[in-house]
Amino acid sequence: MAKLSGSKIIVECLLEQGVDTVFGYPGGAILNLYDELYKYQDRIKHILTSHEQGAAHAADGYARASDKVGVCLATSGPGATNLVTGIASAYMDSIPVVAITCNVGNNLLGKDSFQEVDIAGIVMPVTKYSFIVRDGNKLADTIRRAFKIAVSGRPGPVLIDITKDVTGDSFEYEYKEPEKVKPQVSVTEEEILNTISLIRGSKKPFALVGGGAILSDASEELRTFVSKVDCPVADTLMGKGAFDGSNEKYTGMVGMHGTKASNLGITECDLLIVIGARFSDRVIGNAKKFAKNAKILHIDVDAAEISKNIKADYSLIGDARLILRKLNARLDPVHHDEWVAHIERLKDMYPIKTNKSNLTGEYIIETIDEKTKDDTIISTEVGQHQMWTAQFYKFKNPRTFLTSGGLGTMGYGLGAAIGAKVAMPDKTVVNIAGDGCFRMNMNEIATATRYDIPIIQVIINNHVLGMVRQWQNLFYGKRYSQTILRDKVDFVKLAEAMGAKAKRVTTKEEFDEAFDEALKSNTTFVIECEIDSDEKVFPMVSPGAAISDVFDEKDLKINPIK
Repeated sequence: MAKLSGSKIIVECLLEQGVDTVFGYPGGAILNLYDELYKYQDRIKHILTSHEQGAAHAADGYARASDKVGVCLATSGPGATNLVTGIASAYMDSIPVVAITCNVGNNLLGKDSFQEVDIAGIVMPVTKYSFIVRDGNKLADTIRRAFKIAVSGRPGPVLIDITKDVTGDSFEYEYKEPEKVKPQVSVTEEEILNTISLIRGSKKPFALVGGGAILSDASEELRTFVSKVDCPVADTLMGKGAFDGSNEKYTGMVGMHGTKASNLGITECDLLIVIGARFSDRVIGNAKKFAKNAKILHIDVDAAEISKNIKADYSLIGDARLILRKLNARLDPVHHDEWVAHIERLKDMYPIKTNKSNLTGEYIIETIDEKTKDDTIISTEVGQHQMWTAQFYKFKNPRTFLTSGGLGTMGYGLGAAIGAKVAMPDKTVVNIAGDGCFRMNMNEIATATRYDIPIIQVIINNHVLGMVRQWQNLFYGKRYSQTILRDKVDFVKLAEAMGAKAKRVTTKEEFDEAFDEALKSNTTFVIECEIDSDEKVFPMVSPGAAISDVFDEKDLKINPIK
């Protein structure tokens, strides 16, 4: 046992947990920790982001891409509060992140001191747990507990706030091996047998896959399960990549911008097997009409999700991978040829078609899909480009799609792309943004160039807030209140000023050439793509409508929205 400064204990505990990279921004209250990080720079890499929010998103992207815990740091006051949006994004999508902030000294707490804020209280609703460490003797065990909480059960973010005097004073420290967290399953043999009986009695089963299947690394077990059940598969936005998007059983995304085959198939099925999804409002539409002909079997690690939004007839609580293994071991293959053929007909009748007449958002995404490898990591911001990516990029592997699904955070993708590339340096990383989202955190291009992080940033620029404008066009009488962005901002010049290579394209041919160049460049590369302001994402379900009421442009011409 040795006596170390609080800051040194923090760094040693990070090393205990296998942390090799942190993202952050220094300040007065956290200065002792940054002084210690200087001494450990050969063992822990620190990425200085341009803004604390970028650090939180980078830690999130690092975690999603690598299946490790992401770590971000910030000082007290505004530094800490700037992390909140990123922490909330991680919380909504169940991403394991540990955020470490430092506060004013114990003697200054509660006195409205300079840059003092109760960050542990502020983030309480959007973390699995938040700590404030005022006693250095509890520091090491608090950090260890935070990492364990972040990855246990349903993963999520944890915040540790540490007073400045604790980081400067000395305390006893002894190395401890990190505690291994085993995935939990609380299902009985009877529940497994009843579930198998339920599946065997179904004539029209349908599987819906969410982000929990990715977090539990259940892709292999999922493929086996789908093959044995012989059923079509849809995914939520967060579930993309859990099941191969090029597989013949795959029907596409479900929900507000889901395919007709998925939305109609789920409406018609007699058994909906939901694996690691939480029945978000954007997935289910009108809850009273969702899968109204089906019995619902819900598999989830979080018991609180069962019957929260949609009543489950049956449930299995625990790690999705382990539950699927148990089911696969006892389930003999069944066949639903007629049902699968019916869903195939729906896919043929209602394909999502790409407009290739000129440079469109759809064409851009489909081209990126064609030109990149299956292990490419795609991150997005939030809006039309996010939905086009979900519709037209065929994700074949888990942990290759990073997006803010639950919170819908504009400005998420660029920081996440940086974190993903740092975590997985041998993979191509592309962030896809709209012009409205890009301007939220575009200063992180400077972070990428500072560290020579070769990400590709694609900006689909329609000079409007595209998704909001689409709603205004369809539901608000074309009153485009504050959604037109035709200003004098030049993204190419801005990117070049921050040290990136940048090109603006207006045609399909120019985009093809620019993206090929970006793939070969091994540098931070920004491509601004000019598209029409009135492009829309279809299919679509009106807010509050049943997902079976999904419509496209052809439907609108027959039955215009009034």
